[in-house]
Amino acid sequence: MINKLCIIGVGLIGGSLARALRAAKVAGTIVGHGRDPAQLQRALDLGVIDRAERLLADAVRDADMVVLAVPVGAMAEVLRELAPRLDARATVTDVGSVKGAVVAAARHALGARFSVFVPGHPLAGTEKSGVEASFARLFDGKRVVLTPEPDTDPGAVQRVTDMWRATGAEVLTMTAAHHDEALAAISHLPHMLAYTLVDTLLRLDDRDTMFALAASSFRDVTRVAASDPGMWHDICLTNRAALVKMLKHYRGQLDELLAAIESGDGRYLRELFERAKQQRDTLPEPDRGRSVD
Repeated sequence: MINKLCIIGVGLIGGSLARALRAAKVAGTIVGHGRDPAQLQRALDLGVIDRAERLLADAVRDADMVVLAVPVGAMAEVLRELAPRLDARATVTDVGSVKGAVVAAARHALGARFSVFVPGHPLAGTEKSGVEASFARLFDGKRVVLTPEPDTDPGAVQRVTDMWRATGAEVLTMTAAHHDEALAAISHLPHMLAYTLVDTLLRLDDRDTMFALAASSFRDVTRVAASDPGMWHDICLTNRAALVKMLKHYRGQLDELLAAIESGDGRYLRELFERAKQQRDTLPEPDRGRSVD
């Protein structure tokens, strides 16, 4: 049971977590904090939170679980402001898509209290943003990755694990470095490709015709390009080493594909398409809680 849950950043993920924990009846009072008064008021109107606090000190007072659901680029600043205001009993976690940079920011900001910080990342979301897009079953059947450090308090890890399991999620643990390398491949790279594909068409002289003709295949491939640009700006900069590595690897494979098409190498093309199709067919079908981050 979480007596007082404080969510800093009540958007899609923070709002969905609040809804899920309320539905599971494991959270007492749910308090929201953020810099957008309209967003906080909307969260109140929708019944996502019980109370909205403009001041961080008021929001975290007596909270035994604090969830940072802000963009990764804002984590360091929020952690610095949070550190002197934490309740002695509080456990802190986050939902950021990059873990190495967040862990470093938390260690710097929290100092001796770092052990209560449990880095986390729910592999769930949609291309929509804002509390209006939140829903209680977003995490049901999805995976949440926790990346505790050697000096993270095991009790804090258990509390965060229990919280996520209450939403219906499966909890996995790994190192922050392993997480960031994996997400660069399976999430961050696809987003870069989607954004770049849309921008490629935008730069063509005949772009109006191109977009007018765009049908389901183009929409499917570029769906995630509708995601929040600010969030992906932060992800690129905070996970750039792993992302650059994956982009270079992908560029090498594009060069191979280009060479095969130019030379008419049908065998290469068929083997590539068949190998990719066979693997793609093993993936489960997405539902409303499909992951984009």
